[in-house]
Amino acid sequence: MFPSILQIGNVLLSADVLTEYFECDLDACHGQCCIEGDAGAPVTLDEIANIENALPQIESELTPEALGVINEKGVAYTDREGDLVTSLVRGRDCAFLRRADLPTPVGLPDGCALCALEGRCKPISCSLYPIRAKVFGDGSIGLNYNRWKICDAARIKGKANGTHVYQFLRAPLVRRFGQAWYDELCEVAERYYR
Repeated sequence: MFPSILQIGNVLLSADVLTEYFECDLDACHGQCCIEGDAGAPVTLDEIANIENALPQIESELTPEALGVINEKGVAYTDREGDLVTSLVRGRDCAFLRRADLPTPVGLPDGCALCALEGRCKPISCSLYPIRAKVFGDGSIGLNYNRWKICDAARIKGKANGTHVYQFLRAPLVRRFGQAWYDELCEVAERYYR
């Protein structure tokens, strides 16, 4: 029987990261994960500083309402669980959504929620979604797969293409934990699937 919790280095992860299928389907969801919810994306102090430094380059891409929130409250706040998260507009939309009147990049559906921080300083928590990370007091990190109804199409697409969560999130997992860690994760996954 394969364990439900695995450890690679100082990272504990739920087996769901290896067993569940996932592949974003922006044609179906239009990036609703940047709009729905009751808190912003988790951020670190370093990420907050990077976002603040990037503001002059991205402010023309943000809505006046988002700029008002950022000017009044900052780029992030502490949510009710005590975590630092990106600021929200109307308690719902991420403040860093690109204005809807900007052209949609080729290959993406019209009306798709897009991030003004993409390619600049997008928080790792956004890039890792649907994985949610939690840092514990001893410095270890927990990774859990977050199931959200708005991602049903991503689960269907992932299953149809045979793409597991860890495979879909290869680039952000390597960015966060390094290539050697990701290679070890793949070895564990291969042992599990044999």
